[in-house]
Amino acid sequence: MNQHLVSAAQIIQAGGVVAYPTESVYGLGCDPFNEEAVMRLLAIKQRPVDKGMILIGADLVQLAPWLELRGDQYQQLEQQWPAPLTYLVEAKATVPSWVRGRHAKVAVRVPDHPLARALCRRVGHPIISTSANLSGRPSARNRFQVARQLGDQLDFIVSGVCDRASKPSTIIDLESGRTLRA
Repeated sequence: MNQHLVSAAQIIQAGGVVAYPTESVYGLGCDPFNEEAVMRLLAIKQRPVDKGMILIGADLVQLAPWLELRGDQYQQLEQQWPAPLTYLVEAKATVPSWVRGRHAKVAVRVPDHPLARALCRRVGHPIISTSANLSGRPSARNRFQVARQLGDQLDFIVSGVCDRASKPSTIIDLESGRTLRA
């Protein structure tokens, strides 16, 4: 296993904040079930907690325990992922408010980036995924941009490549099918 991923997973498990490549941009991640880690990530990003965060998982099996899914919805997600598609799904009560924000739903994705999925697999549960940038600033597309904008505040930056042609994930409400971000 890539030593970078081993180190990043250990840091997340210990309550740290890391940056890692996703399909289109670098993401910031931490343990979504560690309130202190999430609050630190939000402070680094200068993002309010009420907006909510995205959870990514290695696969749907890893995300499913946190979601209220009917059988047809499970099948739909299974057919769609991995992909740069984020779905808003009814959250189980066990999803912390600091992840959901002011919403009853939680944003979830199985990324189409092997390093991001491998990191989730190594951590053993979903992780937070939000763009590696200060709110309102351009998203970082490589580790050097991450380091320049946020480096001294992060515990680790995973080396990897983002697809420069790709745009941020599309966000779709699973229940209504409405696209919220294309």
